[in-house]
Amino acid sequence: MEILNLKEKFAQMGAVLDVEFLPERQWARRNRPVTFLLDVNSTGQQERFTLTAPAQNLAELDLRVVDLRPAERHLLLLSAEKDPAGKPRKEKFLCGHDERHWFVAPVPGQRGIANVFQAMEALKPGGVAQLQRRAGVRRKDWQKRRNAGYLRQGEWFFLPQPEFAPTSEALLFAWEPITRPGGQPHLVEELCRIGGETVYVCAQRPRGVNEANYKWLIEHNRKARNWNWRPMRRDPRVWARGKVRHPDHATITLPFWHRVLMSGESRDARVAFLD
Repeated sequence: MEILNLKEKFAQMGAVLDVEFLPERQWARRNRPVTFLLDVNSTGQQERFTLTAPAQNLAELDLRVVDLRPAERHLLLLSAEKDPAGKPRKEKFLCGHDERHWFVAPVPGQRGIANVFQAMEALKPGGVAQLQRRAGVRRKDWQKRRNAGYLRQGEWFFLPQPEFAPTSEALLFAWEPITRPGGQPHLVEELCRIGGETVYVCAQRPRGVNEANYKWLIEHNRKARNWNWRPMRRDPRVWARGKVRHPDHATITLPFWHRVLMSGESRDARVAFLD
C-alpha cells in the first residue's frame, strides 16, 4: 500500500487522512477481528479520516482509490485482501462529505460497483431506486437529498406516502428518536410505528437485547441494573410527519406521512433499525 498516494487522493477531495500502525499486542488488546479500521475523528474544529492497522499487516494491506470525484468531495476506496482460507476478498468503502461532516460507509453488493455514483445508488434502501424512476426523477437528480422520490437526512430516507393513514394497531409518538447503534438520534415530530420486536438498549448494549436476555442480565449482573436501559423496537415499520431534527443536518419538514427507511450502509454493517 502506497501511503503517500492514498493521502494525496484524500487531500484532492479536501480531506486529511491520518495513518497509524499499532504494535501487534496493542492491536490484539483492542480485540479487533478485522485487518484495519477506517473512521472519521474530530481534532478541535477539524475532522480527519483515520486509518488504523496492525503493523505486522503493513505488507499485506492493499487499499486503493478506484474512483475520485473532487468536485463532489467523494471517493471510492477498495480493500483487496485474503480471508482466513486464503481466498481473495474485496470490500469497498464510500468516503465523502455530506452536508456538514465527513463520513465513511461500507458499500453493500460489491459486484459491479466501480465508481462513486454506483456506490451511492447501492447505499439506498431497497425499493428507492425503483421509486425515483416511477416518480420521473432525472438521473442527474438521483443523488440529491431531496427529489420527487424521497427526502434524505443522513442515513435516513423518507418516502412520500400521502395516502397513508394510521390504523388501530399503530402507535403514535411525538418527538420520537430514530437511531442506529452508536449513532446520534434523529428526532421526529410525529412518528407512527407498527410492529417490530421489543428490545432494551443502553451504552453497554447499543444493538439491544430482547426481553428474555434483558431480564437475565439484570438478574445476574448487578451493574447491569444501572445501565440506563431504554426500551425500543427493532425493525418496525415506521412513518414520519412534521419536522425531523439532527444536530449534524439541516432540519427537514414532511407535510404528510412518509415511510422511513435506513440506508443500505446500515444493512451491510448488520446494524438493526431501532426506534
